[in-house]
Amino acid sequence: MNALTPAKTKTPAADEAPGYLLPTVNIYETEEGYLVEADMPGVSRDGLEIYLDHNELTLLGRRGGSGEAGTARYRESSPADFRRVFELHPEIDTQKITARVDQGVLSLLLGKREEVKPRRIEVTE
Repeated sequence: MNALTPAKTKTPAADEAPGYLLPTVNIYETEEGYLVEADMPGVSRDGLEIYLDHNELTLLGRRGGSGEAGTARYRESSPADFRRVFELHPEIDTQKITARVDQGVLSLLLGKREEVKPRRIEVTE
């Protein structure tokens, strides 16, 4: 993320807890706000925790057990949980944040404050 975006991620080395994976995210801007999509494969609704502390948004995704009885001999995916922290720009209305998860993708809608939304100004005589 660059300085012009409303939410910026902190550096993983400094702010992410050890033992967690950093989920990949896509952030889209609309006139109404921002859509944040975070990939968290294996995480269900019950495994999600989302915290807002002042202007810091923390996403925590805990994976359910794989249910496998055997010993893994080879794996390309990590069984670790996910964690990512964002610093929210003041234009985000923290009262209008909604979240849902579908097939391991967390979608957050971050609404803009009314005073920063673009609006049309009518010209009178």
